[in-house]
Order: sequence, then C-alpha cells, then structure tokens
Amino acid sequence: MNFDRRVFLQSGAAALVALLAESAVGAPRPASPAMLGFSPVPVTLHDGLTLPAEYAAEILYPWGAPTGIIGAMPAFAPDGSNSAADQALQAGMHHDGMHFFPLGTDGRRGLLVMNHEYTDERWLHTDGVDRWTAAKVRKSLHAMGVSVIEIERAADGWRQVLPSRFARRIHGATPMRIAGPVAGTPWLRTAADPEGTRVLGTFANCAMGVTPWGTYLSCEENFHGYFGGPKQAAAQATPAQRRYGTVAGTQWVEYWRFDERFDLSKHPNEPNRFGWVVEIDPFDPRSTPVKRTALGRKRQESATCRLARDGRVAVYMGDDAAFEYIYKFVSRDTVRPGQDAAARAANRTLLDHGTLYVARYDADGRGRWLELTHGRGGIDAANGFADQAQVLLHARLAADVVGGTKMDRPEWIAVHPQTGEVYVTLTNNILRGEPGQPAADAANPRERNVSGGILRWREDEGDAASLGFAWDHFVLAGDPAQPGAGARYPQADADAFGSPDGLHFDSGGLLWVQTDMGSTQRNGSDTQAPMGNNQLLCADPASGRIRRFLVGPNGCEITGCVLTPDRRTLFVNVQHPAERVDAATGALLPAWPDGATPVSTRPRSATVVVRRRDGGIVGS
Repeated sequence: MNFDRRVFLQSGAAALVALLAESAVGAPRPASPAMLGFSPVPVTLHDGLTLPAEYAAEILYPWGAPTGIIGAMPAFAPDGSNSAADQALQAGMHHDGMHFFPLGTDGRRGLLVMNHEYTDERWLHTDGVDRWTAAKVRKSLHAMGVSVIEIERAADGWRQVLPSRFARRIHGATPMRIAGPVAGTPWLRTAADPEGTRVLGTFANCAMGVTPWGTYLSCEENFHGYFGGPKQAAAQATPAQRRYGTVAGTQWVEYWRFDERFDLSKHPNEPNRFGWVVEIDPFDPRSTPVKRTALGRKRQESATCRLARDGRVAVYMGDDAAFEYIYKFVSRDTVRPGQDAAARAANRTLLDHGTLYVARYDADGRGRWLELTHGRGGIDAANGFADQAQVLLHARLAADVVGGTKMDRPEWIAVHPQTGEVYVTLTNNILRGEPGQPAADAANPRERNVSGGILRWREDEGDAASLGFAWDHFVLAGDPAQPGAGARYPQADADAFGSPDGLHFDSGGLLWVQTDMGSTQRNGSDTQAPMGNNQLLCADPASGRIRRFLVGPNGCEITGCVLTPDRRTLFVNVQHPAERVDAATGALLPAWPDGATPVSTRPRSATVVVRRRDGGIVGS
C-alpha cells in the first residue's frame, strides 16, 4: 500500500487485519501495474486534446448545447445573443464535477449530471462586461448550477437523447428548499423568505458527490464573489463575514446593482443561504433540490460518501481556500439500501441529522476527527456560538476553536473502492510560511507550496465512522528535477504534474487525477520547469505507478472525470479553454472545441467522451 512503515506500526495490527480482510472478501482485486499499459502521453502545449494513440475522443455537451427539455431546445448562438431564457434551457458555462447514473442494466443509457462552476462574462454576453443590466444578471445566474442530460451509446458512439423526459437545468434562480438544523433560524431569514426555508438557486458549483441511494450532491464553492454592495458598507462587516469573504466592495460581478438580494448592505443574511451541499434527485425532474445544512457551511468542495460498518453514511468534504479544513459528517441514522424511488424517498432526510467533524493531522502519522458540536471542545457562547445552528453556519470558526489542521486548499476527495483508503487533493498554497501565515507542518510540509499534492488516510478498523486514522502523503507534486521543488512520487519514473484538483476512483481501483495548474506552473518559473497544459493522469495506488493519459487545450482546466461502471467509457470536462488569436492580424479564430457545431470564436467548456478504439477497458 506504500504507507510509511511508521504509519503501519502506529495504526495497529487490528486495523491492518481489518483492511486486508475487507480487500479480500468478495471484492475485486486492486488494479495491477499492467492496467496502465496505454501509450505514453508527453507534456505538451498543443491547443487540442492529446491522447494515447489507441484512444479516440468526441465532444458531447459544450456550453450552449440544448439540455433536451421537451418543447424547449434553443440552439447556441455563436455571437452570444442567446437570451437569459435560452440559457436556462442550455448547457451552462464551465463544466466541473460530474457523475454517470446508469439507466437499465446494459450500460448503454444513462443520465450525465454535471456542475457549471462560474461564468466568463466576456463570452456570455454580446458586449462582454462593458455594462451590467438586469438581463445580464439573469443570464449569468442561468449559466451556472447543474445540468441533467440523458445519453445513450449507439453504434457510432455516445450521443445525447433529444428531447428527454429526464432533462433538466438547475441554476441560480431555481427554487430550492433548505433543510437541517440551520433551516428556519434567524440567520437564514430574509425579506423574501421570512421563514428561512426557501431560497432561489445554487451557483459556484464545483465538486460533487453521490449518495448510496442514488442522488447527486452538488457543492457550492466560491459563492462569496457574487455578493457585493457599496464599499462604505464594508466597515460593518462582522468577523464571520470577513472569514467567509462576503464583504461589500470585494465582489467579482455587479449583481447587487440589479438584483437586490445580492446587496449585503440590504440583505446581509442572503449569503448565509449559500455555501452548502445541495442534494438533487436526477431521476425526478419535478423534485425540489435541497440544501443540507447539517453538513456545514464553507467554500464547499467535494461531498464524497462512504458507508460505515453499521450502515450509517459518512460524507467527506474539503473547504477550498488556503489554510482551511477537511471535514467529515456521519449520519445519525442508517441508510435504507437500494437506489430506486422507494430508497430515495426513505433516505430523503438522512443528511439532516448527524455529527460534523474536522480533521487534525498529527506529526506521528496519526489523525483524529474532532467533533463540531455546541457545548463541546470550547464551542460555546463564550466563543461566539449561541447554538448548533451557528456552529454549522460558521463551521470554519468552530474548526478554529477545536484545533483542526489548516490545510493547503483541500479540494476533491475519493475513496478506494476495495481498500476504503481516502485520498484528498491539496491543490497548492503559496501563502504557507509567508510572514504572519501558518508555517509548514507534517501534513503540509512545504512553504510557498506552488505544486500541491495528494494526501491519504485509512480510518481505524476500516470503518468510516471511526474517530481515528493513519495518514501519509501519496504524492508531493511538482517537477522532481527542479531544485527546491520538494516533489516526491511513489515511484521514481512517475509522470510529474502540478496542482492536482479533481479525483475519481474507477470500479477497478485506478485513481484518475485531474490538474488545475496556473500559467506560472504550466509555462515555467523559478521552481517549476515547463509542465505543459493541464492534464488527466491515471495512478495505480497498489504499485505507485502514475501515467499521463490526456492533455487538454491551452488555458483549460481538466476536471469532472467519471467512468461508466464497465470502465469502457470515460467522460471528462474541459473547463475554460483559452481564446485563439491570429498572431498576424490579432483577429479571433475559431476556439476549442473546433468540432462543436456551430463553430464559434467563443471558447466553450465541454464534456469529452474517451474510449479505446478497440472497445477495451479505459486505462489499459
């Protein structure tokens, strides 16, 4: 398993025996080194998709494509002239977290559900960001959220089913319900919702999760940038508002000028209604999405589920900001087995009751889950928490009190399907060790960490409900040839990468790593050799081998990777590809994906389908 020997010794013989038993009894064998037999893919700055020679790719669902809602399928306008009403029926911008839900048992049909993280106003509107209007605000809100589309595999490949009774767009103005301990409290009440139980929309949707009963969990990450107000109102910001970044005058977009609910000076409770995990039933387009407040409020990144031994569910979550935390929620009640409508109904309140924890990573390779419950560990009125609702609303502040470990931007979390090991990407943190900032520690060992890495842990007794665990670093990313990089890979010949972001385990135990390097890392700096465009890598934890599988077009992030259960199709999202400019004339050229119809000079995030040309298992 490549854990440090000290971690094995300290984790105890019982945990090791349990892990071995869990891996051996009726479970598929972990992936073998032979599974990474695909042709090598080099580092490249090629403005397109680069794949092993034995693989082929096709574009499935670019921004602006119709979602497939019956009776309403507006076509994409390459000049940006689609209306806000059109955008509410089309693929949103900047595809991110994604999951494939099979329909039937033959693997030929399914629902593809994906997040749309944010908008690029330059391309969304005909006149870019020259001036804001109420119509632009509506269109921008409609371009985020979630898509549910139906797809099927035909003789010539995968295609979208148009129209589809499952097709749905959930966006920044979709009515939603708020549930759990914070629902209905004074901190969620607004003039438009005096009961504090209803909210319009979800946005800034980044990573995701899937429940054992077959629902989709969408995570609201950088919600803070959409709330604003007059700069003079910043003087009234509370410490909690400052910690969450909801301070007037610091907004990214000018929503507040045309939609009053985004004005912090008038509606300070509105941002409290964002930063949650949102549960969506993809099989029922009439269902109302629900924000689950028991899981805590943060810049929500990932909501990865795993069953505990007693049948309860654990949800692992990160908070994607420098020096923030890793969390676990464990439900109070057990899961009703199954993924049919009856099971989804029986588990509809399961995520409303349970206990939230924050992780502490100790220097000896052991860790502890620290309870975030009012009245325990110093979380009380004396420290600013009137009740449990405030603990969950300000989970970051509660984690400060109990002493969680401040991490280097924890993002996606994935659980090995056979061993139960949990892996998390720590994307980077250039502030680590800077004056006035936390110093390096065992879990975050590099100052000015520009390349990030992947940390992993194993719960004691192999049980997701355990309060103790053993941890180590699977990867410290970066270029090992560069002095001072501090990179460390499980094998000396592993393909180098930087800023791991998305993570996905396929059913055979291969770990798919997606990167989000900034321009400095891609194109070189004092500590990084040129690393090319962002990429998708395939890792075999059993052997430690890591191989580059795909490199994306210029300027993009690779994200949202998911494989079908038979592992013969891989879906992956290419987010924010760059514009293309004629070097001689300065004119815009057709942007990626060139194969999208109609051809557009506006770059379009898109879902890509990858398969072996011979129909074999992806990753072989």
